[in-house]
Amino acid sequence: MPRGQQQAAKPVEEEEAVQQEEEDEHCGPMPIEKLEGNGITAVDIKKLRESGFHTVEAVGHEIKKNLLLIKGLSEAKVDKLLAEAHKLVPMGFTTATEMHKDRGDIIQITTGSKELDKLLDGGIETGSITEIFGEFRTGKTQICHTLAVTCQLPLAQSGGEGKALYIDTEGTFRPERLLAVAERYGLNGDAVLDNVAYARAHNSDHQNQLLIDASAMMSESRFALLIIDSATALYRTDYSGRGELSARQMHLAKFMRSLQKIADEFGVAVVISNQVVAQVDGASMFTADPKKPIGGNIIAHASTTRLSLRKGRGETRICKIYDSPCLPESEATFAINADGIGDAKE
Repeated sequence: MPRGQQQAAKPVEEEEAVQQEEEDEHCGPMPIEKLEGNGITAVDIKKLRESGFHTVEAVGHEIKKNLLLIKGLSEAKVDKLLAEAHKLVPMGFTTATEMHKDRGDIIQITTGSKELDKLLDGGIETGSITEIFGEFRTGKTQICHTLAVTCQLPLAQSGGEGKALYIDTEGTFRPERLLAVAERYGLNGDAVLDNVAYARAHNSDHQNQLLIDASAMMSESRFALLIIDSATALYRTDYSGRGELSARQMHLAKFMRSLQKIADEFGVAVVISNQVVAQVDGASMFTADPKKPIGGNIIAHASTTRLSLRKGRGETRICKIYDSPCLPESEATFAINADGIGDAKE
């Protein structure tokens, strides 16, 4: 190649590299340090981090009242922070065309079963909350274990190319199940286990605190999935009777709001399992299945997609779309195998 052409080619390559860097910056959440300057100091950034704010999006989406609770931040400073965050985070209207284009970039994580993936139009959707509820032994925890591995698969294999974060409230997490699923997909067992961050929640307040810790971890490394198994177990024991029902629902609503913020900020798939309770009112006589998920309207409105599980024959289970903004009400049969969730054998 002549020297003139070589020199012309070089700036084009450099320009492409810069463009790629800019695109990478636009992908994913912006670190909180981007707010530094214009009267916002490193000390202010440190105070925000200590209070659980790790991204510009977290600040931009927060209400002023909550930011004023941070010790050492004046009202003028909070106004400044919000003004700077809103400059960087799009908070206005967009067109349905843009929204449709953004929806096209959403990743679906495989469940391990082709039939179940077909029902879910590709798998578990990232950037939203998927609730899985059913009686004991219907496969809720087994789906969670399988997803903790499949989210690490490359995009070409319907994975999420990211780590998993697993919050266990019932003590049912078993790493050996992850190893069995990893072997099925030909993944290195030790690497798979290293890519799953695990925490045992001991009460509902601790469960909320773990979400703050989760945000800190997600701001430093790429995660594709957050699992809470189960979201309501601790609320059933920490709050009892009708006298505490209002306090329980308020606490649960804040927890679900925190989950939605994480899904919005980091684009991860949030999967929660939920228990069921038997209906004992008069209406239960006329319903085929008198069991309903716990959490009432709080969980119902906060979850994007709700999946109902029930037992089938032997190791087969039936999953039904209970509620979804875009999926039709339908059913699929899957199986719980030694190597995780799979398709039912004829």
